Amino acid sequence: MMDIDPFAAGERAARENIPAEANPYQDGSDEHALWAAGHEKVAGAIEARESEGS
Repeated sequence: MMDIDPFAAGERAARENIPAEANPYQDGSDEHALWAAGHEKVAGAIEARESEGS
């Protein structure tokens, strides 16, 4: 079931606390870059929220 959008999959992984190193796509591929971008978008937002609360 790899019909999922890699960017959306990366976003979901970040929400589920899955580390960026768990990117399932081949390093250097477009999908890898999209997954990483989605993960970073959500992980960055979560990090910003957590730092505001401290």
